[in-house]
Amino acid sequence: MRKHSVKSAAIVGAALLVLAACSSNKNEAGGNNGGSCDTSKGTLTVGVVAPLSGNLSALGIGIKQSAELAVDEANKKCTVKGYKLAVSAQDDEANPAKGAQAATKLSTDPTVIGVVGTLNSSVAQTVQPILKEKKIPQVSPANTNPTLTRGNDFLTAPKRQFENYFRVCTTDDLQGPYAANYLVEKAGKKKIAIITDGKTYGEGLAAELQKQVTKKGGQIVGSEKVGEKDTDFSGVIAKIKATNPEAVYYGGEYPVAGPLSKQMKDAGLNVPLMGGDGIFDGKFIELGGKEGDLATSVGAPTESLATAKAFVDAYKAKFGKEDYAAYGAFSYDAANALIGALATTLSSGDWSDSKRDDMLANVGKYSGSGATGDVKFDQYGDSTNKVLTVYSVTSGKWKDVETGTFTG
Repeated sequence: MRKHSVKSAAIVGAALLVLAACSSNKNEAGGNNGGSCDTSKGTLTVGVVAPLSGNLSALGIGIKQSAELAVDEANKKCTVKGYKLAVSAQDDEANPAKGAQAATKLSTDPTVIGVVGTLNSSVAQTVQPILKEKKIPQVSPANTNPTLTRGNDFLTAPKRQFENYFRVCTTDDLQGPYAANYLVEKAGKKKIAIITDGKTYGEGLAAELQKQVTKKGGQIVGSEKVGEKDTDFSGVIAKIKATNPEAVYYGGEYPVAGPLSKQMKDAGLNVPLMGGDGIFDGKFIELGGKEGDLATSVGAPTESLATAKAFVDAYKAKFGKEDYAAYGAFSYDAANALIGALATTLSSGDWSDSKRDDMLANVGKYSGSGATGDVKFDQYGDSTNKVLTVYSVTSGKWKDVETGTFTG
């Protein structure tokens, strides 16, 4: 997490310099070409809500910095004519109450044109209605719970929940079954135990996996819960071990999943632990994830995508060795969807609250080629990109073993 502070005098001085340069060196073609952009109409803000501190900060910082990269590039290209873009990143600490505070702060700023976030589906539930009230579009790079877009009856009677909410990643009603198919059909694991952390993301993902395991002829031999702050899992492991599972599926995130995997092995339960995108991070392995453990994650491996090469190169050039993590490319695409929609919205006038309806409509209609592939949204605000990947811990690193889409 980086904190930036600038003296007010420096801000005023910089603004005057920019205005002076712009008055004599505007670029009407929309590219910088070594000159300065016209920013005489002021600054507009892209908000970010993500965990920038705490156990999930590796993911949150990747989200924040990738959005910053998109904004920097847009400023250099003069993408939004007459305006400079800035990022206001708020730390939700992976906590719904903190997320609500972050959303409230952003919603009171009239320059905020949209928000990239959140990481956690449980945090999204508190953020969505606050941003909706001010007609602020929210584009998540990471939320996978299907109820956020299509409601509790998402399979049988889907209904758009928040017209301001979108996401650029696929959902758990596909991710859970995709993982189940791999476990049962590819890995040959018929007897599976489930452990969850009780939160929205983990519970929803595990529920979808359970249905598909049964459909494919597998068996759920046990189900237990742990707390996200627990450190000793011996009691739960003893119960699960007694069911003789061939694999354990964990619905939750890497701060618990890593130590849980290690303690399973230490207790003689040396079977693969599998989870969703919430455990797909190098921290999982650092915390105890073992050889042969598995994870699914949204999209194809970033490094394998030709569309992502420019993003990866630019991110490394700007942030050095720091990792963009599981959702960096998605955050970059989410920010660019907001920026692209903003440019369209302001093609017919200056920014004001009266433009918010147009902004929402233009996010919904946005279509572009992003780092993760084609970026566009369906009628519920969900991504049309349904690609998923299975990864395995191999020689101490995550290695992709299968990429595809769920077909039933």
